[in-house]
Amino acid sequence: MTTYRFVNFLWDDAQAAALDPVARLVYRSNLLGRDQRITNTGGGNTSAKLTEKDPLTGQPVEVLWVKGSGGDLRTSTRENFSSLYQQKLIDLQALYAARTDKGLKAKAEDDMVGMYSHTTFNLNPRPSSIDTPLHSFLPGKHIDHMHPNAIIAIAASANCEKLTREIFAGGMAYVPWMRPGFELGLAMQAIVRRQPSVKSIMMGQHGFISWDDNEKACYTYTLDCIEKAAAYIEAAYQKKGGDAAAFGGAKYQALAPEQRRAAFAAILPWLRGQVSQQKRLIGTVQDDEKILRFVNSHDALRLAGLGTSCPDHFLRTKIKPLYVDWNPQVEDAAALKTKLAAGLTAYRADYAAYYTKCKHANSPAMRDPNPTVVLIPGLGMIAWGKDKSESRVTAEFYNCAVEVMRGAEAIDRYIALPQQEAFDIEYWLLEEAKLKRMPAEKELARQVVIVVGAGSGIGKETAHRLVREGAHLVCVDLNEAAAQATAKEITDKYGVGIGVAGTGLSNCGPALGLAANVTDRASIRRMLDDVALAYGGFDSICVTAGIFVPSDTTGHIPDDKWALTFHINVTGSYLVADEAAKTWKEQGLQGNLVLTTSANAAVAKKGSLAYDTSKAAANHLVRELAIELAPLVRVNGVAPATVVQGSAMFPRDRVIGSLAKYHIPYRDDEATESLVTKLAQFYADRTLTKSPITPADQAEAYFLLVTSRLSKTTGQIVTVDGGLHEAFLR
Repeated sequence: MTTYRFVNFLWDDAQAAALDPVARLVYRSNLLGRDQRITNTGGGNTSAKLTEKDPLTGQPVEVLWVKGSGGDLRTSTRENFSSLYQQKLIDLQALYAARTDKGLKAKAEDDMVGMYSHTTFNLNPRPSSIDTPLHSFLPGKHIDHMHPNAIIAIAASANCEKLTREIFAGGMAYVPWMRPGFELGLAMQAIVRRQPSVKSIMMGQHGFISWDDNEKACYTYTLDCIEKAAAYIEAAYQKKGGDAAAFGGAKYQALAPEQRRAAFAAILPWLRGQVSQQKRLIGTVQDDEKILRFVNSHDALRLAGLGTSCPDHFLRTKIKPLYVDWNPQVEDAAALKTKLAAGLTAYRADYAAYYTKCKHANSPAMRDPNPTVVLIPGLGMIAWGKDKSESRVTAEFYNCAVEVMRGAEAIDRYIALPQQEAFDIEYWLLEEAKLKRMPAEKELARQVVIVVGAGSGIGKETAHRLVREGAHLVCVDLNEAAAQATAKEITDKYGVGIGVAGTGLSNCGPALGLAANVTDRASIRRMLDDVALAYGGFDSICVTAGIFVPSDTTGHIPDDKWALTFHINVTGSYLVADEAAKTWKEQGLQGNLVLTTSANAAVAKKGSLAYDTSKAAANHLVRELAIELAPLVRVNGVAPATVVQGSAMFPRDRVIGSLAKYHIPYRDDEATESLVTKLAQFYADRTLTKSPITPADQAEAYFLLVTSRLSKTTGQIVTVDGGLHEAFLR
């Protein structure tokens, strides 16, 4: 067997033999999708032509199983594959020919996609891919269409056809760039009729397709082609000087890791505000060795300006990135911000000009003109997307583009897709229709919410409530392990998303656990900077952290406990707000701050002097901060009554103490859950609703206040106390 250096051979004969034919197609697909050197996230497709029993006639019939629209080869299951009558697909060729003869070629391409549903076998609901004709019209029983960096580097070279002949010794055919679809499938069919011995085709500026009548042989041949291309590129790369000479060699030097961290933390919230003028975006930072090698190079400005080549790449990364020619050795952060601002203005104008130049009469309206990839010498790359998963995929795709450029420049000269071709893919009506079919975004989509005190009780419940509505959650607690446990609960349930991880703190999913001490301004600042590095910025903060120190048996509370109570319950909230205000101002996006007060702020009670007084101060802090942070940030408070169930403030000894205080019968050996239930019901019986108050009840109030449902409400306290009439306004 071939020894592979640039891909991994993962086929297991015993595992494959135990599978049915469709399951073996899924198995092959998963193996190929697992290696990002073979294909990018969501890219490429595989197929198998299998004999099935027709559900109507009971007769054997040839069926094309092909990865359908959407999905990712790495994680695909049987449900991700379309099943189509092969003969009916072939019969569509006559219909296509008739329509193109009438000069309706462009419309015929789109019409054919709609016709695939008429060829569906066994009512399979999976929508068909636009690449379906490629798999149907080629002769192999098993076909792989991949987007390997090494192959695309050849495909994106100025002399692609010549290089293809040289590298593959005539064993791989060549087709110039064509938009995926029916015409490309017919062109490939014609190539094979002229060259019946070939089993693969280089697709100009796109990728390649390979086939065989045996599934393992198809898989192996696909790897062989990629290995051969990668080996050829690597040999040429080393001959030209390797990493030291890559992209024309280094023009700038990377800043030290701590300097990069500080620079990113300082610039990211402002930059997020700039690129989020139409819709909020979530960021992913990457500053590893490979991306720094590119952004620091002499050729980065030229190559970045050319844009990407493979359609899969620029659908995520736009026609090109924003490259900021900043000298990290002699220019400061203020100069970087100035250059970024000028660069963003020029980028938007360039994008609008590109749209105007290339649009058709029926083109969709211009989309967001802001860049999704920003490249900064000395620092690295920032990728943007509607959520963390999308920004990670965007980062992955631009990494692929960099590798493509590296390979193409090693063996020839990199060329990008012509602007009109790029536009016709980006603004394809079928792509627009697919976007419109996507479900509506959740209420807190595109938002980053920090929950301070998320390690337990109300904070943990609030984190879980907000993530259900699409928010990205930063779970913060003095106890870092507890914060990380809550974040893990969220990612275990919702996943970490797809795409390559970023570097450092940006290597996260929809939730992140961090430590912070609300009484320490420096600790708060570190946490907020970490949030910027993870997501680009934040939108709302909910402070649920607090402390209750009861009076002793004489009714006295020590001075240090009094000070601690105010330090956490009042000063802590102020410090969080004061540090966050700096970031909110830089970001320039509307935000929300929700503090936790208490019904006790309005009701004097024996035995909780420090707590009640601190919560009364917190009530007024809400009002003061609402004035200070207006109009950018709305500030409100949630005032719970006593929450016993699920609260970290009610350990067993405090529950027993309260039961004794109120003369509620209990046994020393009674289960904690039973004791908690008794105390919770006692407090509930003092309210108008007679129902125990839970963390989930409080979480609903925090959710309401961080949404736009109460967009005109600020400086107010929302009580969630079950109807405690002693706390009524008076």
